[in-house]
Amino acid sequence: MPDLPGPVAAYFASDTAADVETLAAIFATDAIVEDEAKTHRGLAAIRAWRVDTMTRTPFTARPLRAEERDGRVVVPTEVSGSFPGSPLTLEHRFTLRDGRISALEIA
Repeated sequence: MPDLPGPVAAYFASDTAADVETLAAIFATDAIVEDEAKTHRGLAAIRAWRVDTMTRTPFTARPLRAEERDGRVVVPTEVSGSFPGSPLTLEHRFTLRDGRISALEIA
């Protein structure tokens, strides 16, 4: 794994079914995740998104590198699973605040 900031490394290392308390160590309580044209706000919604995504289409995510761009940590990630076009590379764009992820955009 490339050298990633603590909360970003914790995000990639965490179990997709992690409980809200575990996610609270990674995400800010008011965090926002944007993925598949949907917005998920807050820890409970983020947990539901993670569980739903993995249930619908199991996958693995392998960070390729990390760079800072426009105040965000951008991590191109190889995503492999049982979906058309696998594997593909998705950009994970993290905004960090006070040692936690305050926003994540996956595109």
